Amino acid sequence: MFKKVVIILFIPLFLILANCNKNVKNAGITAEEKRRKNIDEGRGVSLKGIMGNRGGSTNYEFSSSNPMWRASLETLDFLPLITVDYSGGVIITDWYSDNSANESIKITIRFLSNDIRSESLKIIVHKKVCATSSNCTTNISKSDLIKDELRSTILRKASLLEKSDKNKK
Repeated sequence: MFKKVVIILFIPLFLILANCNKNVKNAGITAEEKRRKNIDEGRGVSLKGIMGNRGGSTNYEFSSSNPMWRASLETLDFLPLITVDYSGGVIITDWYSDNSANESIKITIRFLSNDIRSESLKIIVHKKVCATSSNCTTNISKSDLIKDELRSTILRKASLLEKSDKNKK
């Protein structure tokens, strides 16, 4: 019985003293300094941090200001899109067939960085061939022609968009 009473008394006392230690450590710090410290340690969010002025290596941009993203959407504007996720860096088209009832393609673009370089894009082209409406095979296209042409078109448009954005500023 005595052990239970001691445990019941010491646990709240320990928690109170542990909490007091934190309060003493932060005693002379203003609210602004606490916010700045939390943001610097990655425990908080600020509007400046989201906009990319945080001072770290992370750079958040809005999709309308990213030339690679805009160029990709302009290049694929004739295709129906299934997934367009800027924060995930992925664009996935629906199956598309151009006057061929038995062949169609699906394009996936993954953004590896915001830099306008060929290594910044990973392009996957799936090709579906159907012998009948219920007998279809789907494979990743072995031909680099579509991927290379798509990549060069996107990079060309992105560099032109970036150049025109710089001229506007």
